[in-house]
Amino acid sequence: MTALVRLRLAGFLRTGRALAPVLAGLLALGVLYGGGRARPAEAYGVSAVVLFPVLAWQTKILLDVEPDVQRRLARVVVGPVRERAAGLLAGAVAGLGTVAVALVFPWLVGGVTGETGPGDRSVAAGVALGLWAHLLALPAAVALGALASRAITRSAGYGVAVLSVGAVGALVLGLSDSVLPWLAPPVMPTARALTGDLTASAALLLSAWALVWAVVALAGYAWGRRTRA
Repeated sequence: MTALVRLRLAGFLRTGRALAPVLAGLLALGVLYGGGRARPAEAYGVSAVVLFPVLAWQTKILLDVEPDVQRRLARVVVGPVRERAAGLLAGAVAGLGTVAVALVFPWLVGGVTGETGPGDRSVAAGVALGLWAHLLALPAAVALGALASRAITRSAGYGVAVLSVGAVGALVLGLSDSVLPWLAPPVMPTARALTGDLTASAALLLSAWALVWAVVALAGYAWGRRTRA
C-alpha cells in the first residue's frame, strides 16, 4: 500500500496538477495576511477556515489524476480496502504539506506578531493551537475531496457541485447562529474558539466533533466506492 501511496503522490506532482491548489492556497493566505498583523492563534484559526476548501480541492485533484483503469487494477492487486486507504493517505500527506506551508507563510510576510501582552497566549502556544486547528480541518477536507472525486461522482460537473456545496455548507452551517451546526465540520467554531479563551473541554469537544464528522464522511465514501465498483 505504501508503494501505491507514493505512486499517487508522484502522479499528482509530476503531472503538474499540484500547482493549482498550491497557488490558490498561497493567494488565499496572501489576501488573509495582507490586512495587517494578528496574534498567531487567531490568524491560524482563520487560516484553517480559508484553506479548508483548498485542501478538499487538492484531495479531489489528487484522486482524479489516476486513470480509472489504473485504479481498477490497483483494486485488484492490493484489494479494495487498501486501494481506498492509499488514496486517502496520499490526500492526507499532500494536505500535511499544505498545512506546513500555511504555518510558515505568515511569518515570512509579517502577517503575525510575536509580541504578547498581559493575558495573551505565548507565541509557542499560539502556533500549537494553529497546528491543532489545521489538523482538525484536514481529515474533513480529505473526506470532502474524496466524496467529490470522479470515482464517486462519475462526472466533473457533479464533482464540482459536491465540492462547492460541501465547502459553502461548512461555512454557512458553521455560523454562530446556525441551527444545524453538527452537519458541518467544526472549522468555523474552531476559529471562533481561538479568538477567545479556549478551555480544555471545548478543545476536546471540537476534536471529537471533527473526528466523528470525518468518520461519517469517509464511511459514505467507502459505501459509494463499493456501490460503484
